[in-house]
Amino acid sequence: MSATDMKAAPSQAMRRNDRRARAHPGFILAMAHRLSGLALAAFLPIHFLTLGTALQGAAALDESLRLIDMPVFKVGEWALVMLLAVHAACGLRLLVIEFRPWSGPRKNWWTGIAAVGIAAGLAFALALLG
Repeated sequence: MSATDMKAAPSQAMRRNDRRARAHPGFILAMAHRLSGLALAAFLPIHFLTLGTALQGAAALDESLRLIDMPVFKVGEWALVMLLAVHAACGLRLLVIEFRPWSGPRKNWWTGIAAVGIAAGLAFALALLG
């Protein structure tokens, strides 16, 4: 076996290992937590700008709230609630992993986190429709 073969073998093993690691439910939950956090952080400036219209008077606030009453914003509110539920559930998962003595497998926790997100989304969708 030549030196170049020995150098190539570890990189191929790494790539194979990376693919498997990225398919692991823990990695998927970590990415869901990070991406939902980024999406929530992107929402905050829009939220603050809307609240800032209250400083210009009641008429300006009413105008921005009238804009937000459009159906496309209702879908956005629903997505925001879903993101918040997923982010909170993933955060609680991390707290349990960090602060509770746990030795069992945690691979199936994604189902509970998905259930929390779906339940919050359905509850909010029913509130929007009702």
